[in-house]
Amino acid sequence: MIMRRIVVAEDDAPSRELVREILESEGYEVIEAAGGGEALAKIRQTEPDLVLLDIRMPVLGGFAVLEQLKRDQNFSHLQVIALTAYGMEDDRARVLGAGFDAHLSKPVDVIKLKAQIKAFLDSRYPL
Repeated sequence: MIMRRIVVAEDDAPSRELVREILESEGYEVIEAAGGGEALAKIRQTEPDLVLLDIRMPVLGGFAVLEQLKRDQNFSHLQVIALTAYGMEDDRARVLGAGFDAHLSKPVDVIKLKAQIKAFLDSRYPL
């Protein structure tokens, strides 16, 4: 089985570590980034299969990171999930309208997180 690579960009270390532990327990390779600039660099270096991106990070937030990815032909196809404390319905609509592929609220619902990632990766890499 090929190990799928996921970048997790989250400025809150405990949240990032929790998501990493959840994903590693499912057999994914996790690359952590503490901010948007670091996330872009790691995405370009590692060419992940999927990105989990916090919306509110200092300096370069999730919307700005997504915008740069969508403008880059090498990464415009990359599936990006917003992982955010903004959980209201209008927040969800704004996130999806900006081009994110999905919206997951924090605190993380482990079952939803696992299911969403599996669905995305299964659709991209069918057996």
